[in-house]
Amino acid sequence: MLEKILEQAKKVAEQAECFMVESESTPIHFESNQLKNIESKQSLSLALRIVKDGKIGYAASSNPADWPRLVNMALETAAYGQTAHFQFPASQTYPEVKIFDPEVETVSLEEMVNLGKEMVAGLLDINSELICSSSLTKSTRKVSLLNTSGADISFKKSLFSMGLEGTLVRGTDMLFVGDEFSSCRPIRSSLEAVNLVSKQLKRARQNVPLQSREMPVIFTPHGVASTIIPALSAALNGKLVQEKASPLAGKLGEQMFDPAFNLVDDPTQSFSPNSRPFDDEGTASQITPMVENGVIKNFIYDLRTAALAKAKSTGNAERHGGQPAPDFSALMIKPGTLSFEEMVSDIKEGLVVEFMMGAEQGNVLGGDFSGNVLLGYKIENGQITGRVKDTMLSGNIYSALKTINAIGSDGRWLDGELFTPSMYFPNLSVAAK
Repeated sequence: MLEKILEQAKKVAEQAECFMVESESTPIHFESNQLKNIESKQSLSLALRIVKDGKIGYAASSNPADWPRLVNMALETAAYGQTAHFQFPASQTYPEVKIFDPEVETVSLEEMVNLGKEMVAGLLDINSELICSSSLTKSTRKVSLLNTSGADISFKKSLFSMGLEGTLVRGTDMLFVGDEFSSCRPIRSSLEAVNLVSKQLKRARQNVPLQSREMPVIFTPHGVASTIIPALSAALNGKLVQEKASPLAGKLGEQMFDPAFNLVDDPTQSFSPNSRPFDDEGTASQITPMVENGVIKNFIYDLRTAALAKAKSTGNAERHGGQPAPDFSALMIKPGTLSFEEMVSDIKEGLVVEFMMGAEQGNVLGGDFSGNVLLGYKIENGQITGRVKDTMLSGNIYSALKTINAIGSDGRWLDGELFTPSMYFPNLSVAAK
């Protein structure tokens, strides 16, 4: 099919690129402690990009029968498209990235249902008043790309994910706990999920008061993901840098953060859900250092933004239902040497942030965050004493990252998109009712 589309496009355009994703997935959902539904889904998406008279045209469809119409659809948009300053990449050397495990396809529905039941039962054993939900999904995905520069490439990826959530309602008080895991390999045990969520329940066993003031704050990996990463990933995006919208524009090579902070984008990690041998434009995946010892080393680019910035694509083109745009594949924050418990023991009075809600409502590009602590714990004399309620946290990530007390040794993957440890900051503004 892609060959036919490309042949048709070559007759009317200077350049053309065909992209196809075929996927098959089986999701299972438990709600209110009971199995709710089991599904089986298949999907196919086609996308065509052309360059006609120097302008970019684009068309997409999820209906395979639409393929004969894609060229005409792309031609119509090319008349109003952006100027193309790039060439589609030729075939090149791609890294060997292990992202497919045939064992994922052998996991039976019965095994998945039992894992879901085990997760729910594990939480109910800890607290029978919990209302639990869990989900499991196994899937396979094939990505194919063909272009007029000679690239004819594809890869196949497997994915297995599981998630567990619990809600505890006591009058007007609602406690939310949960975690999720994913891998290109099958996950055949519910133990880690139950253990991590049970830690959240243990730390939140009682509600404790907290004073409003500036204080030390530790973000768990989930806290880092919801508070620190959104602004930072936007600021390092080459599109926003090229548009001068990023506060880090013009800061390449400058010391902007604490020397302890190191950040890299690495889509070549074996069996990580966001890994791949090439991006959604056919550029080979690479390890891209973003921040080294606090110094800004790189920004991420796709073909279009790289051409405008007179740079090279970093292999970070992503398609999210439309034309490619630069996006991170698999961000990794380098872990430190202190355990989570050692960081907690260093604090006389402070806050642990597990989950934030609404942190992105501030001036994200400016680095400002302000939101409710959905799940957080008070530290008193080096010990977690309980859960805090009605608490808000605010600050600026650029200021915070200039002074880091410690980075934890407890790094973990979150949804395959981010590897992060806990992070300990000396002073952030906390407001409690």
